[in-house]
Amino acid sequence: MLYTLIVGLGRSGLGLHVPVLSRARSQVAGTFADHPIVGVDPGSTARAERPDLLIAESLRRARDLLDPARTVVHLCTPPAARAEALREVAALGFSRILMEKPLAGDLGGLRGVLRLAREQQLRLSVVAPWLHSTLTRRLVQLVGDRGPGAVRSVSVTQHKPRFRRSLSTSSHTSAFDVEVPHAVGLLLRLLGDAQVRGARCADLRVGTTTVPNMGGAHLELLHTGGIRSEVLSDLSAPVRQRRIVLGMEDGSVVGHYAVGQDDDFAQLEITRDGHTTREVLRDDSLTACLTHAYRGYAEGDDGAGAGDLGLHVRTVELLDEAKRWAALFPAGGTHPRKEALSHGR
Repeated sequence: MLYTLIVGLGRSGLGLHVPVLSRARSQVAGTFADHPIVGVDPGSTARAERPDLLIAESLRRARDLLDPARTVVHLCTPPAARAEALREVAALGFSRILMEKPLAGDLGGLRGVLRLAREQQLRLSVVAPWLHSTLTRRLVQLVGDRGPGAVRSVSVTQHKPRFRRSLSTSSHTSAFDVEVPHAVGLLLRLLGDAQVRGARCADLRVGTTTVPNMGGAHLELLHTGGIRSEVLSDLSAPVRQRRIVLGMEDGSVVGHYAVGQDDDFAQLEITRDGHTTREVLRDDSLTACLTHAYRGYAEGDDGAGAGDLGLHVRTVELLDEAKRWAALFPAGGTHPRKEALSHGR
C-alpha cells in the first residue's frame, strides 16, 4: 500500500489533490496506506487544518515520516519551479512522481525533467484529468467510429474568471500554462500530432493594475491529418466554460466538461441531419486520474498516464512555441477572444 506526499499546497495541491485523495482512499481498498497525507509547502508556514493532512516543515522531515520506496509524490509546485522540486525529491529517494500539468514551463525545464528522470530512474506521470474523462472517452469513440462523419475542425473554449489568483501570486507567468495544457493534450489525443499556426496572449487588466500575459490565450494548431483546431482561454471571463466543438462532415458534436468540484457531470450534444441528441455523463475525472495512477504504481508499473509521457512532452513543446509566437505581438494588444471573434471564428 502506498503513502502520499504532496509538494506545494496551493490551489492544486491543497484545493484539489487533498480532498480528491481523501475520497479516493475510502473508495479504493488495498491501495492507500493507513497514514495521513503528508504535505510540504516550500517557503510557507502553512499549518494542518484537516485531520487527514500532516504538514512537514521540510522535504527531509517528510522523508522521515514516509518510506520513499512506498510513496507517491505529487509535485504541485509552479511550472517554473518544477525541475528543481523534482531534483530535491529524487535526491531523497522518492521515485514515483505525479507531476501537475504542464510537465514543465519551457523547453529548458523539460530537458531538465527528462534528464533527471533518466538518471534517477524516476517513474513519472502527469496529472491530466481530461485524458481520463468519461467525456473524452466518448469523444474518442465518436471520432474513431466517424459518427456524424469525418472531423473537419475542432475548437476548445476554456473561460473562467481568475482575477484574485493572478493578482496575488506569480505562480504562473503565462495564460498558456493555466487551462490550455488540458486542451492541447486532448487535441493531440483526438487528432494526432500538430504544429503551431498562430498564437496570441493578452494581459490581465484590473483598474490601473496589469498582469502581463495572464488575461487569456488563443492558440491555432494544424494537425498531421490536415485538421485545424483552436483553443480560446479567457481568464477575465465573467463565467466559467469548458467546451469542445467538433465540426463534422455530417453534423457536429458539442461537449461540455464539468466546470467545478460541486457538480461532476459532463454533457454531450450530437447533431446529425438536423436532429440533436443529448447525453449527461458522470465525469469525476480528477478522481479517475489519481486512482488510476495509484493502482498502476501499486501493481508495479509506471502509474497513470506513463504511456502518455510522450504526449505531455509534445504538449510542453507546443506551448513553448506558442509563447514564442505570442511574444511577436505587443503584450497589451487585442484580447485573444475578441481577436478570434473579429475574424469570424
